[in-house]
Amino acid sequence: MTSSAPPRSRREWLAPAGLIALSLVPMIAGASRLTQLSTGAAVTAENARFFDSPLPVIAHIVGSSVYLLLGALQFAPSLRRRRWHRIVGRVLVPAGLVSALSGMWMAVAYDLPAHSGLALMLMRLVLGTVMAAGIVLAFVAILRRDVPTHSAWMTRAYAIGLGAGTQVFTLAPWVALAGPPDELANTVLMGLGWAINLAVAEVVIRRRARRSRRRTRTPQPRTAPAGTHLS
Repeated sequence: MTSSAPPRSRREWLAPAGLIALSLVPMIAGASRLTQLSTGAAVTAENARFFDSPLPVIAHIVGSSVYLLLGALQFAPSLRRRRWHRIVGRVLVPAGLVSALSGMWMAVAYDLPAHSGLALMLMRLVLGTVMAAGIVLAFVAILRRDVPTHSAWMTRAYAIGLGAGTQVFTLAPWVALAGPPDELANTVLMGLGWAINLAVAEVVIRRRARRSRRRTRTPQPRTAPAGTHLS
């Protein structure tokens, strides 16, 4: 008879699985965009900016997909305690920076898409800067072996990177009930997606801090003196 996995082992994969599911939304959209660019799809007013300058959007899609997929797995506690976590971290840092910096470049250099204005462009620039800075701060922190600071900033940066996934759920009800949003509604709904992610990130960070404090206060069992045998 094969024994089932302990409930705790199963629970630890709920968060990574949910994050991967949420990441599939922007990843599928990105794969569709890459297919258009590689197969020479018809150029329209909506996609002309990508055909005119494809390298930034390709870098953004590839960097974001790697960052979101591998980043989700970093939330599994068992993987964080293994060498795998450090190896993947060396991939996540450049992938996340490519995602953030290419996104900022596109916000400035590309023509603004429909229902997007200056406010949304500035929001993308600010959040892209915070995401890139967060990854750098996390990298510097882990070099100092400051794990709590490293974990906190990587969590915030991932929350920003995952914004496109959550934005589907903030925009979809509006589109279903009222049709395509105007510029103001689109800006608010997009911002709401990032705000939700960052709020959840702060909750996760604080829970980790509380668990860490509890472990620090918990008395450790005394070890027996050398040469003593415990029965």
